[in-house]
Amino acid sequence: MKQVVLGLGGNEGDVVEVLTVALDKVGNDIGEISIKSSLYQTKAWGVENQPDFINMVVSLKTSKTAEEVLKLCLSIEKELGRNRIGVKKWHQRVIDIDVLFYADEVIDLPHLKVPHPYVQERNFVLVPLAEILPNNIHPQFKKSFVQLKNESKDVQKVILLDSEI
Repeated sequence: MKQVVLGLGGNEGDVVEVLTVALDKVGNDIGEISIKSSLYQTKAWGVENQPDFINMVVSLKTSKTAEEVLKLCLSIEKELGRNRIGVKKWHQRVIDIDVLFYADEVIDLPHLKVPHPYVQERNFVLVPLAEILPNNIHPQFKKSFVQLKNESKDVQKVILLDSEI
């Protein structure tokens, strides 16, 4: 079994409801979720003129390969209404599920890069990572998630929400 860390978020429709359904599907299709972060709200990253995002991260155990995990994440996104065709990068979306880490492996394929190449640059990922896996080490930077969060140059505020899933 491998530990997988996924980032989930969205900014279109009832995001908390969509994340709830996505977590159920992740747990059923990919592997048992061992820990999930709180929900966090942030301004959009990359393209700012859009609604705020709600984000979280989860850690799970799976017997699936990294490529199978990616394929299942994309399938769950599509099933929940995500349309990737003709949509520009970083624009509004009902759901986004990213493979952030797959065990301590480094994967560099055209369609799959693990660890996710922007983890260390995004507070909306670093804050929930530091919440649930503070001492886990980034396999490329050899720093804990807390260290990466504390060293982040991202000025984006990450607001803890009262809602839970």
